Amino acid sequence: MANKLSAPIETSTSTDSDELDQRPTVVDKNNSVYPEQDDDNDNDGAPLVDVPMERPVSWKTLWIDWPLLAKYMGPGWLMSLAYLDPGNLESDLQNGALAEYTLLWVLLWATIAGLVLQSLSAKLGVVTGQSLAQVCRSEYKPAVRYILWVMTEIAIIGSDIQEVLGSAIAWKILLGIPIWAGVLITGLDTFVFLGLHHFGVRLLETFIFVLVLTMMICFWVNMIDMKPSAEGIIVGTLNFTSLPPYAVSLAVGTLGCVIMPHNLYLHSALVRSRKIDRKNLDQVAQANKYNKIESTISLFFSFLINLSVVSTFAAAYFDVFCSTQETQEARLPLDMCSAQDILDGPNGPTCCGDIGLSVAGSALENSLGKAGLYIWAVGLLAAGQASTLTGTLAGQYVMEGFLNIHMPVWKRLVLTRSIALVPAIAVGIMASTNAHLTDQVNQWLNVLQSIQLPFALLPVLHFTSDRRLMQSFTNGLITQSICWLLAFVLLAVNFLAIFQQFLQDGEASWVLPVFIVA
Repeated sequence: MANKLSAPIETSTSTDSDELDQRPTVVDKNNSVYPEQDDDNDNDGAPLVDVPMERPVSWKTLWIDWPLLAKYMGPGWLMSLAYLDPGNLESDLQNGALAEYTLLWVLLWATIAGLVLQSLSAKLGVVTGQSLAQVCRSEYKPAVRYILWVMTEIAIIGSDIQEVLGSAIAWKILLGIPIWAGVLITGLDTFVFLGLHHFGVRLLETFIFVLVLTMMICFWVNMIDMKPSAEGIIVGTLNFTSLPPYAVSLAVGTLGCVIMPHNLYLHSALVRSRKIDRKNLDQVAQANKYNKIESTISLFFSFLINLSVVSTFAAAYFDVFCSTQETQEARLPLDMCSAQDILDGPNGPTCCGDIGLSVAGSALENSLGKAGLYIWAVGLLAAGQASTLTGTLAGQYVMEGFLNIHMPVWKRLVLTRSIALVPAIAVGIMASTNAHLTDQVNQWLNVLQSIQLPFALLPVLHFTSDRRLMQSFTNGLITQSICWLLAFVLLAVNFLAIFQQFLQDGEASWVLPVFIVA
């Protein structure tokens, strides 16, 4: 007989006339009442994916039931998109152009740290049957959970601005339209893509996988055309003792922007799309196993995509002379600099300048021609659109979990996008006279994510270490020690990144953040 896991929540059949549905309700320890997830449908009415028990496996199949793994595929791919959003792509290209291959090991370990935390988030969702936001609502006092909700919403809106701007830059390259017009297009086309969710979660997951595959093809094609050093890539990925002085601040920034706070809330909700008997210990353990495998595969692909962007820009635009300048710049094609800005470098005339999403396309066009430019734009557009979709879903789950407001996804998109469009359009208009403004805003939005990380990281570590909630799936002593040490390192690095950004930008360090928040 299968082991049984007692339910950690109390279920009631009472309803409230103010509720948007008539599902059975869950009463938490704070006497808050909210609808329980349907046994056959998710919170938007989409049918759950039925998963059978694992068949006998052995070393011949790597102890994996591959058809069963295919059933679990989906949530991890949606989660992995936060590691591929325009903010991360900008960090990648700057790492390559300013530090060559020396920060690939930082990217690798940041991704591994993300995998550990995402696995904990998924485990919380599987074991409790609730998202991280719902558990926060049931376990924390109102003052605490409202603070967590506000901070998470700020992180989501900040991420949405980044994603909209990234897509707008791609539209500008592809169609030649102003950034503000690209912002409007992005604000509208996301509604079409989110409509896929109403036809079933598997269709949305398949669409996301296609977008990830598009990014993989585009960025790897450009990398292969650029012919980076294979030895440099291998050494940069494995030699974690290599960190030149000019790359220290970039390493701190990389660790600070890879793990997105709202992604922990999202993953804990997405794993509930699989139909699992949570009173059956064997099936819960099976779900945890296959969610970890899927997360590992999806984040491995995200690492390969990030690696390709770093390597492309390392091969084309890194120069020690430019990188060791006081302003730390990349080596750009000579025709991108005015005559007075060209320096006498060790290898002759050298154009040193800032590089970010706003000028990356022009730089690639000089190096790879029109084909490289358009391939980059398609990959960037896929990244922006995909991460926008998952950001909207994260916002929906966060609002439902913290506030018990069950808003249709399209209404949630209107709300979030309306807030994000105003600063994004303003930046787009101002970018017509200052091409680097979008890059500055992206850097500060990465700092914003760093500030918000503790408000997701600490709750997920707290809850997965709580035996009352997790029972036999509670984090062990070794796991707890590793995770809390990891949390301490990440938080310390994040605050260091924030401090460095304020020092680097001087007076502008106060103007841009206030503008973004306003």
